[in-house]
Parts: sequence; C-alpha cells; structure tokens
Amino acid sequence: MSASKTHFRTCNLCEAMCGIAIKVDDGVITSIKGDEDDSFSRGHICPKAIALKDLYEDPDRIRRPLHKVDGEWQELSWDDALDKVAARIASLQAEHGNDAFGVYLGNPNVHNTGSILMSGGLLRALKTKNKFSATSVDQLPHHIVCWKLFGHQLRIPVPDIDNTDHFLMFGANPLASNGSIMSVADVKQRLKDVRKRGKLVVVDPRRTATAELADAHHFVRPGSDVLVLLAMLNVLFTEGLVNTGSITEYLDQDPADLAASFAEFSPEKIAPLTGMSAEVIRSMVHDFCAASKPVMYGRLGVSVQEFGTLTQYLIMLFNILTGRLDSVGGLMFTKPAVDILAQSGRGHMGRYHSRVRGLPEFNGELPVATLAEEITTPGAGQIKGMMLIAGNPVLSTPNGEQLDRAFEKLDLLVAVDFYINESSRHADFILPPVSPLEREHYDVTFNVLAVRNNARYAEALFPRPKDGRHDWEILLGLRDRLQPAHSIKEKLARNTMRRMGPSGLLNVLLRKGPYGGGKNPFAGLSLSKLKKSPHGVDLGALKPASGAISHHADRKVHLEAAFFLKDLARVNTRFFNRDTGGDKLLLIGRRDVRSNNSWLHNSHRLVKGKDRCTVLINPEDARHLNIQDGQQLRVSSRVGSIELAAAISDEMMLGVVSIPHGWGHHRSGTQWLEAEAHAGVSVNDLTDEMHLDELSGNAVLNGVPVTLQAI
Repeated sequence: MSASKTHFRTCNLCEAMCGIAIKVDDGVITSIKGDEDDSFSRGHICPKAIALKDLYEDPDRIRRPLHKVDGEWQELSWDDALDKVAARIASLQAEHGNDAFGVYLGNPNVHNTGSILMSGGLLRALKTKNKFSATSVDQLPHHIVCWKLFGHQLRIPVPDIDNTDHFLMFGANPLASNGSIMSVADVKQRLKDVRKRGKLVVVDPRRTATAELADAHHFVRPGSDVLVLLAMLNVLFTEGLVNTGSITEYLDQDPADLAASFAEFSPEKIAPLTGMSAEVIRSMVHDFCAASKPVMYGRLGVSVQEFGTLTQYLIMLFNILTGRLDSVGGLMFTKPAVDILAQSGRGHMGRYHSRVRGLPEFNGELPVATLAEEITTPGAGQIKGMMLIAGNPVLSTPNGEQLDRAFEKLDLLVAVDFYINESSRHADFILPPVSPLEREHYDVTFNVLAVRNNARYAEALFPRPKDGRHDWEILLGLRDRLQPAHSIKEKLARNTMRRMGPSGLLNVLLRKGPYGGGKNPFAGLSLSKLKKSPHGVDLGALKPASGAISHHADRKVHLEAAFFLKDLARVNTRFFNRDTGGDKLLLIGRRDVRSNNSWLHNSHRLVKGKDRCTVLINPEDARHLNIQDGQQLRVSSRVGSIELAAAISDEMMLGVVSIPHGWGHHRSGTQWLEAEAHAGVSVNDLTDEMHLDELSGNAVLNGVPVTLQAI
C-alpha cells in the first residue's frame, strides 16, 4: 500500500504568498493545488506553483559544489569548496583591499527565510562597500520615499484592496505580477470585488490583462506619468480639493506650502506630452475625490522610469493630500507577526559613493547600473572578484552584454546558485543550495507588504540531502572561515545561532512580535502554534496605525518637499526645454504570470506554448514601418541590438513597443536545457546603464528610445 500524504505550505516563487496543498505519493509529488482553507489566498494559485515540483526534480539542478579547472567543472566536497573559496577571497582582498571583492544579491533571496534572517554575518565579514542587489533594478524608489516620509525604508503602506471602492493604478499589472510591493493572492477576484463596490482605473502604455479587467484604461506615454501626477496635484490645489483628513495632525508641515510647486503644471500644459487629454486628467481627480474609499497605487512601470522616485513620491503625496493615507480602503500599514522593521536598518543614503560615477549608496548598497564600470575601470578600489547570491544580473540589469563581458575579466567569481545560468557560467566556483521544497519557509519580507495580516509556516517538505546545504549554511560556512570567532563568547554565540537555525530565530522574533507572548511561553503566537496551523493564522484586516505611522523621532510624517521636488528642474529640462524624442519608438518591458525574472524558465510547464518573447507593436506603427506580424526584427538602442519576432497588437499605445523581461538563454556555457530550448532574447541588452533616475540611482528600463528594422 502506497504512502500518500498532503502537505500544506506557502508557494515561495513570487510575492503573492499563495497557500498550496502538495500531494506526495511514495516520495513523489503527484499534485500541487491551491489550499482551499487558506484564509489569505482562498484556494487561488497561479501557474508558477507547479514549478516547485520541477525545481525539486530538475536534472539540470546542481547538487554538489563545482570548481572550474582549465575550463572544465569538477566536483568538490563541501569542506574543500568552502576552504578554497574563502582562501581565494581572503587572498584577493589582502592584495587589493576589501572593496576589491563585491557582492550581488538577487531577487530569490527575499523568498528564502534562511537567507533573509542569516546572511548578514557573511556580508559583515566581507567588509566591502561594493554591495549590490536587485533592489536598484526596480524598487529602490519605494524605499527612498518611505525612508524620507516615514523614517524607515520598509515602512511601506499598501492598498487596502479588500475595502477600497476606487482603485487608480499607474504602471502596475497585478494580474501578471500577483501584486508587487503589495502582497496579494487571488488578485483577479479581489479586483473584481473592487469593481462591484466602485471603479478600477489603469494608466499604462499597454492595455495589460489588468487594464482589460478595468472599468477604464488610459494610455500614457512612457516616462510621462510624472507629468500626469503633477497635473493631478495641480487640480487638487487649484480646485480646493486638498483634504488631509485624519492624517493632518501627523504632518510635519502645512500642505498648502506645496501649492506653488505644482502651479505651472496644468492639465492643459502637460496633456500634449503625455498622450492623455486634460479632460481625462481632471476627471481622474474628480472621480477619485468623489469616491468614499479611493486609493492610488503605482508599481514597476513607474519605478523604472527616468523620474521613478519623484513619481512614487507624487503618488504617495496624492494619497496624503486626499486623506487616503492610513485610512480604510486607502494606503494602509501592515502589522506583521515578525517585525523586521525593528530588526533592520531604517535606511541611510550617501554615506559613500561609487568609485567611477560617484553614485550614492542607499542602505549600504550601490546602484547596480554602476557594477560593470566598477569591474572594468582600473584604479584603487576596482572590483576584482564577485559573489553572486541567487542572482543572474547579466539578464536582469541594464546593458547586460556589457556586464557579461565584465564578468569575463574578474579574477574570481563565486556563485551561490543551483543553476549554471548566464551569469554563473563565468564562475570559478558554484556553491549550490537545496531547492525550495527542501527548506523551511516563512514569508519574513512579504508579510510586511500583505494586504491582510497573516502568518504561515511550513517545515521542509523533503529532508535536506546528506551532501546538500541550505543557503544560510553556505553563507555561515564562508563567514566562519573569513572571520573566525576568537573569544569563547563569540564561539558560543555562533554555535547557538547554528543550532537555532532560521526556525529558532523565527520563533524568537514571533514571540517578540506584536502577537507574541514575550517571555510567557504559553501566551501569544509562536512557532509551535504556527506548526499546528497548517493553513496559516489569520491576524485580521489592516487597521489605521494613527500615531504609530512614523519612525521619525517626532512621530510625524515628513513631507520632504525639498528633497523630492528639486527634481522638478530636471522635469522641466526633460519635457519643456529640449527635444522629447523625435521619431524613435519608446520601449517598455512586460511581465507574464508564468515567469519570475529569469529563474523559472527551466520548467517545461512554464515555457511551453507559443513564443512569448516577441516585440509588441501598434498596428499603425507596423504599417508605417512596413512590418508584418511574425516578421523578424532587429531592435536597436544606444547600447546594443537584439533580434526577435514582431507581434502586432492594438493593446500597445502608438509609438510604444514592448519586450518581456528575463529571457536571453542563448549564451554558451549555460546548463539549463529547457531554458536554452526556449532562449528568447534579453531586453536588457537594450537598456542603458548610463540612464538613471537621478534621485535614487535606480535603473531606467522603461521609455528607452529604440529603432526597429525588418531583417
């Protein structure tokens, strides 16, 4: 008789945190379905969840450490691998200085409990200023805005989607992303419920799946969202619609002081530059203000623009000036069971700058757009070695071809990854962690952004193989070799932390959190209680934080107009005092619910079907350029060219083309066969590392000028 069991856990392949039910028969996964009893996801899953089985079973996944010798991969024992890697790092830093070794942290780290809770030791041991992450690819504007306004980079309010009756979104497609800086499962039904209560409005250069669902969709020229928002704020002030409501007493200045900043940006003035009429812009303001529980939300599409930080600030400011911050149905703050805000730095900026371009750090990380030049430019502090932790920056950062060439020049490259991908193919050592189903999971990060407070924990579905290592074990192993403990106290502390592991540390944080019992072992939320609740624990709807909004010493919301609105000078120069682009088409990215950047393309279930790596083009643009549907095109920008098929579609705004992110699996030396068979091309071979959001250093991935040529 076969042993059959159903395991309940959270899918940790994107931000949605969907509860799943995994059926295992005799050690083999036979089905993955949505958990109908999960209060947060309500039985919903997206196609990505099935990839958990594929990642676990993938024959291309690396399971033992690899060392490249004379161009050939050789397996090592773990002790030998960690010893060799640590010795090479130590030698390189001894010769060239600590900053000669850099680190890049990829997106999957935030989906990994162990990496989130226990990676800090290695980063401190490396003592390098050259730290980079995926943060400065697409979400740094959010962190800077919230650091300035609320005193903490992670104090990010999210739309109260379950209560709002008017949802106005800029540059967001949650039906494809499953949220993003808004952890929300079953988002399609939740947006349908918004429509039943009121209205869903989408502003986007493409009629996305979310826009198709909306009551209204308005095309906007890429990069001009900032103008639309400036005009909307102009309408608020000129028509006397400013009403800060319950948030008034927590503001550090009178909002009326800001009115003059928006006086010149009337809807009539900016409309010709945006593709939106003045009438539509005014109606969006009027409809928003007439609703009882409206909210404005902007995500990736506006974050990766030339004025991404200013745009995100204006979105936040619009919510504040209409009384929608910390208000039911508006932007609300979460109350997660694990308070990582108390455990993490509030943020800082400009304590040091990048060596070549002088770009400021934020929270100890430099903008990733400067990484290639820091490797290739000689001089003191030049990066000679790198560690990639769960990242594939050749495909995910601007001007990937340049970074690809830069990695070839490194004296040492170490990858903590279980695939030989477009970045790790350059590695001297690959240290492979176990798969997602072979480790425990708790969403430390995404519960900070969840639209409903909840807590869910799952132990590893499959035991760690005898010769396998968790990410955190790899990182601590390197830490201990690079920076050995000397005192008895430090040795005991490290041994205790290892014995505790992520689950032990998680239990401490749960007990110290807002739902925990503190020192009382029988009270409050704890790990043992979560283990007894396989479908999770519902902690309730979002509630106003009132006086607990801000982490500033004065407990006020700092409007920080001087910092953000100084960028208006650049807005005026960009849109009103020079040529705005001529005849070139503007490139935007796009997402698909079956992808998460580059790292799920080795799942045959997620890449099957018709080619998704195409360039979407408006029919009129196609006729003008004599382009036929399916025709191969060469798309070129300042930094490079790629070739792919045209897909003519009226979902694109005139003058705008779209290419998806995360493809480009055609480079030699990789070893993920399914991805190679569906290679596509990398849109980041077109994006420009020199084109940045100047307030933050965030990459500009939308609004890239390109030309199209039939081949």
